[in-house]
Amino acid sequence: MKVVHADGAVLRDGVAVIEQELGLTAEFPEEVELAARQAAGDPRLPRLDRTDLPFVTIDPPGSRDLDQALHLERDGSGYVVHYAIADVAAFVAPGDPIDEEAHLRGETLYGAVSRIPLHPTALSEGAASLLPDAIRPALLWTIRVDAEGEGTDVHVERALVRSRGQFDYGGVQQELDGGNAAESFTLLAEVGRLRKLREAARGGVSLPLPEQEIEGDGDRWRLGFRQMSPVEEWNAQISLLTGMAAASLMVYARVGLLRTLPPPDHRDVLRLHRTAKALGVAWPAELLYPDFIRTLDPSVPAHAAMVVACTRLLRGSGYAGFVGETPVQPEHAALASEYAHVTAPLRRLGDRYAGEVCVALCAGEEVPDWVLAKLEGLPATMQRADHRAHQYEGAVHDLVEAVVLAPRVGDSFRGVVVQVDEDDATRGDLVVQDPAVEARVSSQAPLPLGAEVEARLAEADVHTRTVRFVL
Repeated sequence: MKVVHADGAVLRDGVAVIEQELGLTAEFPEEVELAARQAAGDPRLPRLDRTDLPFVTIDPPGSRDLDQALHLERDGSGYVVHYAIADVAAFVAPGDPIDEEAHLRGETLYGAVSRIPLHPTALSEGAASLLPDAIRPALLWTIRVDAEGEGTDVHVERALVRSRGQFDYGGVQQELDGGNAAESFTLLAEVGRLRKLREAARGGVSLPLPEQEIEGDGDRWRLGFRQMSPVEEWNAQISLLTGMAAASLMVYARVGLLRTLPPPDHRDVLRLHRTAKALGVAWPAELLYPDFIRTLDPSVPAHAAMVVACTRLLRGSGYAGFVGETPVQPEHAALASEYAHVTAPLRRLGDRYAGEVCVALCAGEEVPDWVLAKLEGLPATMQRADHRAHQYEGAVHDLVEAVVLAPRVGDSFRGVVVQVDEDDATRGDLVVQDPAVEARVSSQAPLPLGAEVEARLAEADVHTRTVRFVL
């Protein structure tokens, strides 16, 4: 990843402007902070003690809001996955100041080195976080997985847990590559690989889209693209496994909160076939869309453009809250399965509600009234939060790109044309690898989709957060 020097003060001032424009603040009202400090010292603790299980957490370096801790063990020819999820409801009561503020925020927002938390840090980075060597209340998921990677049984209950160590993806990957990883990590690799095979078998889609990454420290800022490491993918598969198990519980009981994505419109799929043909990317007629995605290598320019084009089919995700009957369209099309968000309650409001539904169902109890009362309105709340997150994170990315590139207006860069506008073939999107930037590009002639080109930086305006290239 290239290190780029930029004016840290300009960046920090720019982020402050974005937060003001969107009406965002990391600060909480005093009554919310007070309630959080009081709750941190007086949580509602469960009777079940599972501190005997040697849980660990795996997160990006420096993380403090730790939602999940895992432990895996063999079970004959299969596996048992123990997945502890932070029990936010042990600290937050329905209708209290923390709860009311969380409904206004919806989710934690991340932008470069800035963060707008869902809950006060006394909880999200303190008493409710699954930090190492601390006893914490959690929702403990126990999921049995067979030798083929299929989940066969699920149960969730409240329990006390204790993480034995906080690890990051790079460190765990290094241990696995070196052959000296703990058994729980080697089993994570086994189960993760099996779950990816199950994903392919059921027609699930994971786009190999490189993630733009921004890191800042004073005046040293880094822009780069990175692929998920295998450990990140395997860890994500455990979260997906849990979300699918939660969805199955809720759909069977006809009450809950699902994360949904409608099936792709056949016209969009036909358009993708035409795009592949224009790019010269082989797509045999008998190859289904999910299998085609797995053939793409984003390091190849034409394939990178194809991956970006495929994101069209992943639009329209939402939430469905239901009581008494299942939604008309309950599936998440990209996963080819019913799915629920339950593994990040410190960072997403809806996870607390979905988790409460599952705990009640597994205990054979009625779902709490405070949960049922919010299920109908939660999808709209979460959609607003998702929209705000996209606005915020997109604006911060645009700002960083403009600040980094401002001194280089007039310079030429090598990049790949990854998208061409349908209504104007002379305009589209360009991805530059060094520094890692995706920006608008225009030309006098139609843009060559999927081609590597040399483009001149025509504009990098910090105030409007605009970056523009021309061929």
